[in-house]
Amino acid sequence: MKKRRTGILLAVILLAAFALMNACGKTGQENYLTPEETEATDKLTKELTDDNSEETDQNIVPEEESDPETEYSAESDTAEVTELQSESAPGGEMAVHFLDVGQGLSILVQSGGQTLIYDGGSRNASSFVVSYLKKQEVSTIDYLISSHYDEDHVSGLIGCLNAFNVKNVICADYVHDSGLYQSFVDTVASLGLKAQHPAVGTTFSFGTGSFTILAPREAVSGDSNENSVAIRLTNGSNHFVFTGDAQSGSEADMIQSGLDLTCDVLCLGHHGSASSSSAAFLMATQPDYAVISCGADNSYGHPDDLVMEYLSSMELPLFRTDKQGTIIACSDGTVINWNVEPCNDYTPGDYSDSETAPQNNVSASDSSETVSEPVSEPASGNSYVLNTNTHKFHYPFCYSAAKIKDKNRQDYVGTRDELISMGYDPCGNCNP
Repeated sequence: MKKRRTGILLAVILLAAFALMNACGKTGQENYLTPEETEATDKLTKELTDDNSEETDQNIVPEEESDPETEYSAESDTAEVTELQSESAPGGEMAVHFLDVGQGLSILVQSGGQTLIYDGGSRNASSFVVSYLKKQEVSTIDYLISSHYDEDHVSGLIGCLNAFNVKNVICADYVHDSGLYQSFVDTVASLGLKAQHPAVGTTFSFGTGSFTILAPREAVSGDSNENSVAIRLTNGSNHFVFTGDAQSGSEADMIQSGLDLTCDVLCLGHHGSASSSSAAFLMATQPDYAVISCGADNSYGHPDDLVMEYLSSMELPLFRTDKQGTIIACSDGTVINWNVEPCNDYTPGDYSDSETAPQNNVSASDSSETVSEPVSEPASGNSYVLNTNTHKFHYPFCYSAAKIKDKNRQDYVGTRDELISMGYDPCGNCNP
């Protein structure tokens, strides 16, 4: 079950979260590696890279209307549908490396002799990423996932395509007006691989666990970030969520999908930008840990001060590549061990966030503008904190809610519409 947080989260919310996470099989037994255990961790990650020479190449192209309860395996020549194992079943060893690629994102996952890479960082980081994988004795990449085609995510993947035997390529289904995009597409084709665009809900077998596609719901015209391929990685009762640069619109789509978004570890979208990690998405994912991949003293102001206020008010343990370098989480399906302790540095970036505006060098297969519908509430409603003096209502972890005096604070479980009909206005910070 998830760890209780004191102070900000109210007793009623703790009980609800406790019940929800207990149902999902969460254990909350995560520990940190001591310096003496770091060597053992390195040995573990090396063991995870053993090649599975019996695996055969294949390409999975799910039907457009994929059944979210089906699973595809990289172990077979055809996309055979198998029954999903219970997520409460124990998993094996899985190592998740959040590489320090500066201002960018690259995540390496090793498990059961298989390798997955999610994004590859920028041009400057490409050689580092290839070198890092080789030091982990990677020779084959079973799944290469490009969240989207921005330079700080896709560049290093081109290097990986050229350096390793790649079996499956999963990428966003849109056209990016850049030379890097064309280079990526050409390299994939030259290797005889097919770019796969699986539907939301499609699950792939990987190592001792699996991963499920969370986004995008459909191609979005005019915004590269909102086309980001997001996944939920599962190993036993441990879960990780990676969202690339997905912004609040895509996060709303993920919530509406009805898929389970809860996770132990959330890699914050868009490097901690204000355009991502909405209050609603943080409530839906309910992470035990947050990881931010960004460059030290970057010019974009990442991570954003509002996002840092959210994480601080939630007392959420935080890891940052700009402060700690490469971060490694090792899961055995129940417990997650880390190579470092959380830095819990909630200091925002120095400059205004200049990347929150949509990019205009994108075209999608469906050129019509996509507008996300409002996020629907559960029938029982959500938990809110009311300020009876100002008549504002907030999410429980909103930093403004933490400042409400006890005499003006009231807990409320219900719907947004009910509160508005009662004369309350939504907080402008957490936008409940």
